[in-house]
Amino acid sequence: MNVSLSTWLLTVVALCVLVAVDFFIGRKPHDVSIKEAGIWSAVWVALAIAFGLGLLAFGGGKPAGEFFAGFITEKSLSVDNLFVFVLIMAKFAVPSQYQQRVLMIGVLMALVLRAVFIAAGAAIISSFSWVFYLFGAFLVWTAWKLVQDARKDSHDEEYEENKLLKAVEKRFGVADRYHGTKLWVEENGKRVMTPMLVVMLAIGSTDVLFALDSIPAIYGLTQDPYIVFTANAFALMGLRQLYFLIGGLLKKLVHLSYGLSIILGFIGVKLVLHALHESGVHVPEISIPFSLGFIVLVLGVTTATSLWATRNQRQALPADEGPDPDPEQASQQA
Repeated sequence: MNVSLSTWLLTVVALCVLVAVDFFIGRKPHDVSIKEAGIWSAVWVALAIAFGLGLLAFGGGKPAGEFFAGFITEKSLSVDNLFVFVLIMAKFAVPSQYQQRVLMIGVLMALVLRAVFIAAGAAIISSFSWVFYLFGAFLVWTAWKLVQDARKDSHDEEYEENKLLKAVEKRFGVADRYHGTKLWVEENGKRVMTPMLVVMLAIGSTDVLFALDSIPAIYGLTQDPYIVFTANAFALMGLRQLYFLIGGLLKKLVHLSYGLSIILGFIGVKLVLHALHESGVHVPEISIPFSLGFIVLVLGVTTATSLWATRNQRQALPADEGPDPDPEQASQQA
């Protein structure tokens, strides 16, 4: 797409307004209900669909298809990221009424970091076409690593702070308890960080690692920086509400990592084929409609098999743990 500077500015301003509205609504610490999370999750998805339809009307089917494929892929990867967010919240014992503030600032940091990665990716791609080989190989390797992690059930592991976060904590010190939503407090005449700031930094720095596979993945679906940026923005901005909406369902998505590995592997192969095509090698290229259909199909099958597997596990537990349960109670649980 030939996106003018004014369109870019208008889009960024509109997204900033949406972020400001989201911040204003969630400014008061409170426990987020399923109803509230569901309503706002639907609002963010509706806004993404409206934006995609706008691209369809003004840019045609190709940009719209690329946006929806990118949005669905990034949204799916963000759901997998929620597993890590749950571990971070548990590690730092974040009070439930403060979790939405942590996620809000964390997502805002993620948006800024993603923008930097997207700009860097666009500059590299425009200068070096061979980078598609690297992106493709990296995604295939990431897909394999996801399968290995899924086999080890790594989502049940405890979150470990990275070296950068440990260095920041050692340099500035950390208060021994939460002080509401304050980020800095004074203790014994010294200005120290609160656990609230540490958690925000943990989520923000963790998203840097997430971007290492999500940015190459979406560049495998489109090389348009405008679509890459907006797809990432819409996928991330509803992440806070999605956390509260499906927090209890995350452990039921036992096959999600396998589904994501298939998608990343597929996009990796697509990138390699594209790189070969750019090099003059006559190979078939995978179209966006096929990519979109494949991604949706994989996610649908993954969700269905996950729910089927967890349901069978739940039904098998009473028989394994002791005497036969009461029939009426068993029927209610089913």
